[in-house]
Amino acid sequence: MRPPSQFGNDITNTTSNGNNDGDGFDPNGGGGAIPPSIAHLGGTLICARLAGNGVIRVVRRCDDAKENGTNLDLSECQLMQVPDAVYHLMRNTELKTCDLSCNVIKKIPPKFAVKFSLITDLNLSHNQMSKLPDELADLALERLDISFNNFTTLPQVVFKMPKLRHLAANNNSIIEVDSDEKAIKSESLEYVDLRSNPLTPQCYERLQGARLHFHLELSPRVQEDWEDLTI
Repeated sequence: MRPPSQFGNDITNTTSNGNNDGDGFDPNGGGGAIPPSIAHLGGTLICARLAGNGVIRVVRRCDDAKENGTNLDLSECQLMQVPDAVYHLMRNTELKTCDLSCNVIKKIPPKFAVKFSLITDLNLSHNQMSKLPDELADLALERLDISFNNFTTLPQVVFKMPKLRHLAANNNSIIEVDSDEKAIKSESLEYVDLRSNPLTPQCYERLQGARLHFHLELSPRVQEDWEDLTI
């Protein structure tokens, strides 16, 4: 049985809880009462067959966001992507902040920027991402956290966000940053954190010598053994 279209595919990375169905649903009631939003989207049958603990957690977080009116917290929800159900549930809420940290998300789709066009604070830390969609440049983001991901280069789209002030990109696998002063120019950026990234020696030196209009945090560079020609 496939999930209904409201929920989309791969809503969470939930594994089976030991039941024979293999759908991640705990028949013993581990997920608690059925949230009204699930009942509205398909009733108890959908919940019983498809809505495991992860799905119920997501829907409850969406309900919380509706109540507070500004903040959607989907951290630690075992998400592999942003479910279509989230866009549906939040369609009448003008979100300002979105926390997707501590999941297993590999990419953000372009439609994210269309559906959540008013957010100013986006937390994507502690995921498995290696790129960002260019459409994020259309957002009025002021804070963006992409730390603890799999980025190997700093996405150029971050320098195209007109209101971005704070960027956290530490603890990735970034080895190269386009250090051309024109390419990394930003009128709004105030702070960029690139600590704990394996920048190449050439990139590190270029960044240190670049005339930047924002504060750049870099980890102290430790010279590799192969760089010491006296050995």
